[in-house]
Amino acid sequence: MDPLLIVGVLIVLFAVFTVTKSVRIVPQARARNVERLGRYHTTLKPGLNFVIPYIDRVYPMIDLREQVVSFQPQPVITEDNLVVEIDTVLYFQVTDPRAAAYEIANYIQAIEQLTVTTLRNVIGSMDLEMTLTSRDTINSQLRGVLDEATGKWGIRVNRVEIKAIDPPKSIKDAMEKQMRAERDKRAAILTAEGQRQSQILTAEGDKQSAVLRAEGERSAAILKAQGQSQAIDEVFQAVHRNDPDPKLLAYQYLQVLPELAKGEGNTFWVIPGEVTSALQSVSRAFTEGLPASPATREAPRRDGRAARRDDGEAQQLARQEAAEAEQAAAEAVAEAADADPSTGPRQLGPGPVTPDALSHLTEERPARQERPW
Repeated sequence: MDPLLIVGVLIVLFAVFTVTKSVRIVPQARARNVERLGRYHTTLKPGLNFVIPYIDRVYPMIDLREQVVSFQPQPVITEDNLVVEIDTVLYFQVTDPRAAAYEIANYIQAIEQLTVTTLRNVIGSMDLEMTLTSRDTINSQLRGVLDEATGKWGIRVNRVEIKAIDPPKSIKDAMEKQMRAERDKRAAILTAEGQRQSQILTAEGDKQSAVLRAEGERSAAILKAQGQSQAIDEVFQAVHRNDPDPKLLAYQYLQVLPELAKGEGNTFWVIPGEVTSALQSVSRAFTEGLPASPATREAPRRDGRAARRDDGEAQQLARQEAAEAEQAAAEAVAEAADADPSTGPRQLGPGPVTPDALSHLTEERPARQERPW
């Protein structure tokens, strides 16, 4: 093979390689730093760029887009000496490729360590309950510290989010028991409030119903009393208009007497003394001025012997009854004397019981009349 041909091919290949090394294409949202003879020269922008081969050194591309970095959970001690595991997520963006390449050796590792130290400093001033309920406060404090520290590195921290806060298992169990107790307490309070409201409404309903029932009973009693008053007034006016005589009143009085004895508890019934006069008035009202009946006028006359026989039997019967009454009175006196021998026999009436005192039974007893056959 001809040496000149070989030299020519090598020269062509060197030229192609040189042209390739002098042309750099940078994608969008990327950047590349260029050093010339070991010193920073420029930063290649997105698009087509030319460099001097063998003199300029082009470094790897730097991503200018917002990046998300999730760090491993880190143990942090709270103010009340509890160790919690906190998992954080960081959102940052490279704004200055030169500073990100020359101000810090590894900005990802630097941001992670700065986040851990700042997080421990912030959490150390809070207790567990505040830590669990103050995520926004923690995020804002972390972002402020990281943005200030990473500004000179050409990095802007956009957001810092706490992904998880894991307290110890014993603390979790205690918190669950506390939450359960709080929920039971709220449930008991709500139940008591419901029962109280129900009892209040029930009492108000009973009160209103009792008031309405009392008003109804009062109205009914008033109407009933008015009706009775009108009825009594009508009866009174009717009685005075008709001008009843004493005979009618006596008859009405006798009709009322049996009603007094109809009660179940009436074991003793007192008949007033004016009953006799009422009976006499009624008797005279029904007997005076009545004409004799035809049967009385046409009854046959009894003979004298039958009449005398009846009178004798009546007198004999009266004597027998008087003797029995006298014997009963004597026995009563004897029993009274036996019961109280110191005071002697007491009188059972206004005077001693004698046959003369009992003679009125025979004198006032009318002669038995024989009915006509």
